[in-house]
Amino acid sequence: MVEIEVANRSGAQLDIDAAADLIRVVLRDEGIEDGELGLQLVGPGEIRGLKREHLGVDEETDALAFPIDGREPVPAGLPRQLGDVVLCPQVVGDAWRARLVHAVLHLVGYDHGAEGPSATCASTSRSRSSCWSSRWPSASRGSS
Repeated sequence: MVEIEVANRSGAQLDIDAAADLIRVVLRDEGIEDGELGLQLVGPGEIRGLKREHLGVDEETDALAFPIDGREPVPAGLPRQLGDVVLCPQVVGDAWRARLVHAVLHLVGYDHGAEGPSATCASTSRSRSSCWSSRWPSASRGSS
C-alpha cells in the first residue's frame, strides 16, 4: 500500500481522505502499489518561496512535485520513496483534484517540455481527470 504522510500548514480545509484515495488510484493506474509519499498543504507565501527556490520563478503556483525514486528500481527491503506533492489550497481552489493528479504524475516521471506541458503529461492528466470525474465530480475542473 502507498503510505501518505500529510502535513497541513495552509490554514485551509481539504478533504484529506479523498486526496489520499485519489493519489492511490493514480499510482495504482501507473502500476505502483507500494511506497511512501508526502502531501504538504501550504499557503500562498510558502509555495511562492518554494517555486522561487527550486524553479527560479517568483510567483504563486497551485502545486509542485518533488520526485525521489519515481519508477526506478529500489533495493530489496527498502520502501519506494515517491517524493512530495506540495499543494496550495488557496491558489488551486476547487480544482485541487486535477492539480493533485498532475503533480502525482510528475512523481512517477511525467514531465513538462521546454515550451509548456508535454503532450504526454497534459493529455495524461486530462484523460485521468476525465476518467475520475464520476468518482470525484470536480476532478476535471482546472486540468491543464
